[in-house]
Amino acid sequence: MKKAAILLGFVVLLAAALGFIFMRQGNNGEAKFRWTKIDRGDVTANVTATGTLSAVTTVNVGSQVSGIIAKLYVDFNSQVRKGQLLAELDPTPFQQSVDQRKADLEKAKVELRNTEISLTRSKNLFKQQLLAPSDLDAAQTNRDAAAASVAQSQASLNQAETNLSYSRISSPIDGVVVTRAYDIGQTVAASFQAPVLFTIAQDLTKMQVLTNIDESDVGRVRVGQVASFTVDAFPDTTFKASVSQVRLSPQTIQNVVTYPVMLDVPNPDLKLRPGMTANVLVPVDTRQAVLRVPNAALRFKADAADLWVDPAKKAQKGGAPEKGAEKKSEADAPRTAAAAPASRSGGGRFGTVYVDVPGTNGKLKATPVRTLLTDGNLTAVESPDLKEGEEVVVGLATARAGLPGGSPAGGGAGGARRPF
Repeated sequence: MKKAAILLGFVVLLAAALGFIFMRQGNNGEAKFRWTKIDRGDVTANVTATGTLSAVTTVNVGSQVSGIIAKLYVDFNSQVRKGQLLAELDPTPFQQSVDQRKADLEKAKVELRNTEISLTRSKNLFKQQLLAPSDLDAAQTNRDAAAASVAQSQASLNQAETNLSYSRISSPIDGVVVTRAYDIGQTVAASFQAPVLFTIAQDLTKMQVLTNIDESDVGRVRVGQVASFTVDAFPDTTFKASVSQVRLSPQTIQNVVTYPVMLDVPNPDLKLRPGMTANVLVPVDTRQAVLRVPNAALRFKADAADLWVDPAKKAQKGGAPEKGAEKKSEADAPRTAAAAPASRSGGGRFGTVYVDVPGTNGKLKATPVRTLLTDGNLTAVESPDLKEGEEVVVGLATARAGLPGGSPAGGGAGGARRPF
């Protein structure tokens, strides 16, 4: 048991020693941090969303009567004109119904003529006082009933003729056939609702994108704003659009509230097609000619041992720095290092970046900055202590930067260099 305890203690001491050596690699001349230069340029904040392309006007053409598809005159991608015949149902049952209603109408007319003759005879007999008033009233009633029967038969005939006309399905608009849902011989059942036979897009040279914007971003989206988007079919092409409508109807999906936003899209070369998924960017704010730092520089948080302490402050405190002095040097201005680039616009917050202090063997100085705007990769900042071309730390260059679960350094582009 004692040997096992001694062996375990030896392993712990060895691990601690290796860890100390590993932590101090930067002091042995090896690159410890990754750096990048501050530049000056434009930063644009974008609202991102995903939407679906569709024609501005799309009409579903259905059938109001049930029957069997007898003829089809158009197919997918067919150009059609308003009033053009698209399909025909088998007219046989509808024509038979029309013939039956015509026969019923003729029969009702015959009954009407017969009752009119009887009514005329009854009136003559009544004038000669050879007919009781009740019999005259009965004759009048029979004539009126026969007239009503004629009107009813006429209405039934009109309905039958209308159903016959419904067996011929025509296009309501000019456009192109996007969808054809039935083939010849299939039965169309219109018992509860009109089945859709064709979908016709009116004009594919003008399309639209319907997207949903998060409630936290929709306040920055305005009608008339210029937007852009890409589609998977043409990943190297950026298409232009404009915001045409910000709808007031919210949608809640899994406790996330979004608002529908409509974009108008010109499509003169017909490259875009209905149903494509659009990855939309709506620029909502731009800052020009500002200092820019990578978001990784704002996420990075240096260890206290790597921070430089002003000798003047150290002397005022009696030589050795008090416990936690390194941390206090970081807090010269209010900041939220990790939260600064995490906001949607990146503006109105404070953060910290770290610059090298020459002649201190790689010590870092915490420099407070005020963030203005972020595009997700770069953040516009203001600071009297930073200038264009100065280098800031974006992460660790040691093996710790690749450990599972990440490190306080965060990611970002930049090169490693040896400390001064």
